[in-house]
Amino acid sequence: MSAVSSLRTAAAVTTAKVTAVVSRRLGFGGGTALPGLVADAVSPGLAIRLAARLGHGSVLITGTNGKTTTARLARNIAQAAGYWPVHNHSGSNLMRGITACLVEATDARGQLTQPDRRLGVFEVDEATLPEAAEALSPRVVAFTNLFRDQLDRYGEVDSVAAVWRQALATLPSSITVVLNADDPSVAGLADACRGPVLFYAVSDASCAVYEIEHAADARWCPACGREYSYSAVFYGHVGHWVCPGCGRARPAADVQAIKVEQSPDHPLRLALSTPSGEIDLSLPLIGLYNAYNALAAVGVGLALGVPADAIRTGAASFTAAFGRQERMTVRGREVQTILAKNPAGLNQVLRAISAEEGTKNLLFLLNDDIADGRDISWIWDVDFEMLAGQATLVLASGRRAADMALRLKYADIGAHPVIEEDTESALEMALALTPEGERLYVVPTYTAMLKVRKLLARWGRRPPFWEED
Repeated sequence: MSAVSSLRTAAAVTTAKVTAVVSRRLGFGGGTALPGLVADAVSPGLAIRLAARLGHGSVLITGTNGKTTTARLARNIAQAAGYWPVHNHSGSNLMRGITACLVEATDARGQLTQPDRRLGVFEVDEATLPEAAEALSPRVVAFTNLFRDQLDRYGEVDSVAAVWRQALATLPSSITVVLNADDPSVAGLADACRGPVLFYAVSDASCAVYEIEHAADARWCPACGREYSYSAVFYGHVGHWVCPGCGRARPAADVQAIKVEQSPDHPLRLALSTPSGEIDLSLPLIGLYNAYNALAAVGVGLALGVPADAIRTGAASFTAAFGRQERMTVRGREVQTILAKNPAGLNQVLRAISAEEGTKNLLFLLNDDIADGRDISWIWDVDFEMLAGQATLVLASGRRAADMALRLKYADIGAHPVIEEDTESALEMALALTPEGERLYVVPTYTAMLKVRKLLARWGRRPPFWEED
């Protein structure tokens, strides 16, 4: 690197670090994105240069749902294997967030501590994958699933799949791609891969629902147009699928959940069959969709050559990410916040909540900011009816609180859901109306989740999410 380039890198890093401090002190946020924008303005291409200093390269994890949880678990597994991960734990998954994360890991000169032990573990926005793959030259790229989400930003699922295929076609043959065999849209990406592919899947059919949801997003074969046939459906269009027209079918999986167990005492227990032998995991999460997140993370670990013992150790140290089934005790109530941002994800959240014992105290928050998606008609594709008759307290909040309350009323979840648009007032009310010692489920869309988490952390005497990792 030339002297001029080194000086520019040092200037960009220093400026970005100062920006992060100022952002946090002035209450603008956690400094998880703006520093990246500033750094790239001072020294364009900084992320490329910093990523090149990671001794073990990078892992990219993308998909519609589950990116944050999968990346967090993959980070833990990497740590248990002796790596020093650089991880965008805040969930800032555009290039500006990844750049800010790399800057945070360096000193004022842009140098990494122990660079020979460093591994990047980056959650990546679906549409950002091509840019991130080109900039970071990853060793492993993992995909969780592909569902309809923010149609005003991403377009239909076929458009996203096309972007992914184009990105994969440009990757070197040395890169391992980790794919969900049970999602036909993700499994089909294998056709575009030039290097090794590792598939993961759930083979335990005892947790199947055997009825495809009406909100499923991949029901027809792209090769011949026939509707897929399923011997087992787990959620959405994810399951054991085959095309009766051309014979295209779910590929054999390298990593399989041969047994999935959930209970109030042990929310998620998995017995996995892998090329490294059987691995048992226990995670503090609810919902079958989190079994897939765990499988994807294990697939990443195996693609990196991590031994089974490190995978077990990494999973044992796992805690939920902020807003993703995170639990806090606030004013004598247990509050569980579960992010939900599209039909497939929210259906799984509702299924997990309905499986819990007892009646429920519920607060739903629906926003329509840019990061949520302007179109909120998707709530009518969600099966809220599965909670009918289970709730003793139902509140609707957010910018589109009235729309949410109307949907809940039609689903017979409370005859007259309470409407309070202001997030703080709604949360105060929900806590006051939830009996002490009981649990309050808070189900927000993305921007509402950020505000809810900030309030709960303050009231529960917890640090901001960017400090708590």
